[in-house]
Amino acid sequence: MDAMSPRARIFLVVGLAAAAASGIVVIGVLATRSNVPVVKPRTGSPPLALDLGVRTDPEAQALRNAESLYDRDRQAARAEAVFTRYQSLEADVGAAVAAWPNGTLRRLQQLASQHPRSALVAFHLGLALYWSRRDDEAVQAWRAAEKLDPDSLYAVRAADFLHPSFAPGLPTFVPSFEPPLRIRVLPPARELDALARAAQSGGAHEKILYGVALQRLDRPVSAKRQFAKAAREAPVDPEARVAAAVGRFDKANPSAAFSRLGPLVRVFPRSQTVRFHLGLLLLWIGQVDKARDELQQARGEAPKSPLGRQAAAYLDVLAKVGTR
Repeated sequence: MDAMSPRARIFLVVGLAAAAASGIVVIGVLATRSNVPVVKPRTGSPPLALDLGVRTDPEAQALRNAESLYDRDRQAARAEAVFTRYQSLEADVGAAVAAWPNGTLRRLQQLASQHPRSALVAFHLGLALYWSRRDDEAVQAWRAAEKLDPDSLYAVRAADFLHPSFAPGLPTFVPSFEPPLRIRVLPPARELDALARAAQSGGAHEKILYGVALQRLDRPVSAKRQFAKAAREAPVDPEARVAAAVGRFDKANPSAAFSRLGPLVRVFPRSQTVRFHLGLLLLWIGQVDKARDELQQARGEAPKSPLGRQAAAYLDVLAKVGTR
């Protein structure tokens, strides 16, 4: 796995303003010292991450509750009891992880043999291997998860472990506009369907909004396609061009995004969205000083706009945390 520079004292701890409403997402990246792994020591138990999308069926609700019991409430036995009531692959993986360390690795290896195309299984097998201090095998499993289903939560989370020097997850594009109220008030599944229909029949902005929704569901490949379509439909719209650049962000190859986003500073020299998202991506890779410069310029373009306020929120947190 990637290692951070021994010279780095603190990589990044920053509050990131979320795209949704006025929420705040806080992303922390661990302090690092020379020859110390970035990932937490293998004490405790491996995490669990189930990709249930916008499902609201009884099993999905039960599995979410069990995941919460295990990951947040540390009630593994109760979580395992819930998981064992169901026959799905998600439930099987949840039960195996919740039983840690009693047979977890063996059961996940069995599931991997039975479901060799499952990114869900490959990712969690990687976690079990890592917590068992079998690091090289863990890396292989996480790489398999990325390849098996790159358009999934499991690929996104696998990349977090494969590239621990970056902030967790992927940066989400922040548009300056929202879906119509008639869509925003819908339940999640219906809202997603409505955004998909609007993207199919509408223009660049509708495709951007659908792409953002897909990003929030950890569907980076699908989001990237929507953003690319938006940019082709509206090549002179800075938001469409920036969204397409942000959608290309890949921890294994950050230049895929920066090579598209950086030149837009010259194409749209007064565009707040260009500066804001350049700052966002720079934060994601730990270039804090450069990120601060971009965010200050973004704030200066329109301090009272949504992006201006979010840029200010980032800058406030950076000032409180410090980077030296």
